[in-house]
Amino acid sequence: MTLLEPHNLPFAAALVVMLVLAVVQLIGVADFGVADFGDADIDAGGDADGMPDASMFDGLLTLLGIGRVPLTIWLALFLFLFAGIGLSIQELAQSLTGSPLYSWLAALFAGAAAVPVTGVFARPLGRAMPKDHTTAVSTESLIGRRATITDGVARANSPARAKVKDIHGQTHHVMVEPHEAASEIHAGDEVLLVRREGNQFYATALAERRLSPTHSS
Repeated sequence: MTLLEPHNLPFAAALVVMLVLAVVQLIGVADFGVADFGDADIDAGGDADGMPDASMFDGLLTLLGIGRVPLTIWLALFLFLFAGIGLSIQELAQSLTGSPLYSWLAALFAGAAAVPVTGVFARPLGRAMPKDHTTAVSTESLIGRRATITDGVARANSPARAKVKDIHGQTHHVMVEPHEAASEIHAGDEVLLVRREGNQFYATALAERRLSPTHSS
C-alpha cells in the first residue's frame, strides 16, 4: 500500500501541509492565525446569558493542548498524527477485509482520533518547549487585544486583574483600569486594551463600545 493511492490521498495531503507548516515555522513567519484559537475562549463567553462560561471553554482548549504550543506547531502535530492514524487504519482494514476503507471514511475516523491524541502530545510538549516565544513578546504588543476581567472591579485608580492572550496563544495576566474615568468594569467583562502606562493597562469595555453613539452606524 503506497501513500499516493487514492484511498490514502487525504493523509498524503496532510503530510504535505505539515511540511509546509514546518518550513513556515523555520523561516519565522509562523505567527499568522495564532491568535484565532487564543481568542476563541473570549468569543465563546458569549454576549447573552446562558452561554457556556469562558472557563469551561478554557478547560476544553487546555485538554486539547491548544494554547500550550504555538498554533502552527499544534496544527503540524495534528496533521502528522492524522496521517499516521489514517494510514494505520487503512493498513488494518486491508489486512482484515482485503480492501481499504473509502478515503472519506478513513479520514473521518482518523480526524476524530487525532484531535484528542494531539492534546495528549501537545500538553507535555508545551511544558518542554523553550519559552522564548512567550518571553520575547513585548508588553506593548498586547495593546489592541481583547482581555477578560478575572478578579475584582476595575475603577479609576483601582485596577483589576485581567487575562489576555498574545499572538502565540499564551495567557498573560495584567492589571487594568478603565480608559473612561467614570466607568466600572466587572469580573467577566470583555474589554479592549487601548493604552498602557508603565505596567498599567487601560481598557474599554466592549459592551460600552457597542453602546457608544460614536461607534453606531
